[in-house]
This record gives sequence, C-alpha cells and structure tokens, in this order.
Amino acid sequence: MSEKILYLSRADVEAAGPPMEEIIASLETMFREKAAGRTEMPPVPGIHTRPDTFIHAMPAYIPALNAAGMKWVSNYPGNRFLGLPNITGLIVLNDPETGLPLTVMDATWITAKRTGAATALAAKFLARPGSRTAGVLGCGVQGKSNIEALRTVFSLGRIIAYDKDPRAVEMFMVEMRKDQGIEVIAARTPFEAVKGCDIVVTAGPITKVPHATIQPGWLGRGAFASLVDYDSYWDPGALAEADKFCTDDIRQLEYAKSTGYFQSIPPVYAELGELVSGRKAGRESDAERTIACNLGLALDDMATAPLVYRKALDLGIGAWLPL
Repeated sequence: MSEKILYLSRADVEAAGPPMEEIIASLETMFREKAAGRTEMPPVPGIHTRPDTFIHAMPAYIPALNAAGMKWVSNYPGNRFLGLPNITGLIVLNDPETGLPLTVMDATWITAKRTGAATALAAKFLARPGSRTAGVLGCGVQGKSNIEALRTVFSLGRIIAYDKDPRAVEMFMVEMRKDQGIEVIAARTPFEAVKGCDIVVTAGPITKVPHATIQPGWLGRGAFASLVDYDSYWDPGALAEADKFCTDDIRQLEYAKSTGYFQSIPPVYAELGELVSGRKAGRESDAERTIACNLGLALDDMATAPLVYRKALDLGIGAWLPL
C-alpha cells in the first residue's frame, strides 16, 4: 500500500471546519477524559526568537477520540504591523495504531475556534446561566471566535467592544453583524467594556509584564471573565477579587510562571476538567466573581483537528502527497 498524507491548506481547513457546537462538545469530552487521567500531554517545549514571542511544539493523545498528533505554533504579536497573522502554525495527526502521519493541516482556523470553544466551555460552568452582556477587549481573531463560541451557550444580546486600534473595533462590528447577526457597541475606554458586563473576554496580545489596565472594582459581582491573553490586561488587585480563579492545566500554568508570566495571580481553585467532570463545583451563587485563564492546550487541538480531517475526507477536500 502506498503511503501518503492529506495536506489541508488554510482554505481547506475553513471549508471542512465543523460548527462551533461540535468543537465545544468534543472539548467537553476531552476535558472529562483529562480529569480522569486518560489523556497524554507532555510539557510544551518552545523556542523564543524575539521578546514576547514563542514557537511551541504541542503534542497530545486522546484515546477516547482516537486522536494523536502535534501542533507546531508561533505567536508573534508584532506581525499585525506587517499585515501578517499573529498566530500561525501546522498540525500533524498520526494514526494511533501505526504512528504513520495521516494529515498535515494549517492551524490558524483550529487555534481560533478551539480557543473560543474553551472559553465557552468554562463559561458554561462559571458564568451565570442568564448572562446577556459580554465585553470584549481586543477585537482580533480571538475576540471574534470567543463571541461566536459564547453565543452557542448563552443568549447574548449586547456586545461591548474595545481595542486600542479604533479600526479593529470597526471591523469587529461589521463582522459580528454579518457573521453573527448581532449589534456591537463600541467602547471609548476599557472601563466601558468591563463595567456592568455579565461576561468579559480579554483577548489582546500576550505580554510577560501585564499592562494591568483592568483595575479592582471594574469586574462586577456575579460576572465571569475569560483571560485569553493570560493576565496581560489585569491588575493583580482585580484578579484578587475573584471568588474562583480557574485554568485549563495547572502544570502548564506553573511552567508559564517559571518563565516569567503570571507573577501576581490568585491561587487556582480548579482545572477546567475538574469542573466538567463534576469533581469540583463551578458557580455556586449569582454573586460570585469567576475567572478562567485557559492557556490553550495541545489537547484542545487534538480534540478539534480530527473533526476537520474526517469532514475533509467526506467532502474530498485537500491534496494527497506521498510520504
């Protein structure tokens, strides 16, 4: 039998991309398996060619989803000034039985969608069920995917958006109206995108030293915040107000701390897998302030990429290449 792999370009991945509901469901299964100790994910090795950048190797295995492989991903915030995406990468899936590579695919779409899905999954357990208003700080790819994912779980009726670049807010408003059918209010200040919101997503560039824009008292009682940008947007005093501070993987968080990130965060209450599996309680009252800082796991990618691969096979999308 000839050995070959399926190559999926960025356009191929987008054409074969499953709906957000499927991605969230797959991540929920994965986190339940993770909590039970039935997944494999070694620490993330990486290289760092410029300040506040990284290129990481992210391998993982999820037996229950028959998913094994690795993402090779980079994050270069300065790329936006060059007209390039901040986050780029490739995903390789392997056959768990033989180890042979099955597919190589662009990672951009998957990274965006699975990150939003992780926020929505955390919000399912940590946000108030009746949440209607969301504030977004950072109107790039992650801001958009997080709102898309949150709208599959909550009946959001009001989005308030802030970005240092007013053009980013304008584009965000147009795309949200076109793709999500929802109106967005432009915030003149970061405070306006936080105060009074049920859900807050900070999705700006990740920086080792937080600019600490969000101050104590801004996040209201009963609100939920998702820190997509690590703690970059948050003053330590604002984080300390959280009744429950959660993450997707404590070991990865501790590693990030050892490299200089997360120097002033509260103690971690639970991992997301513990919430999903019921090992620890999520929100227990309407008055709790809850925060999730999901770092983005290789397991997220391995829960999502097989969905794309199978759909691409069904649709006959992609190019077959010899090994």
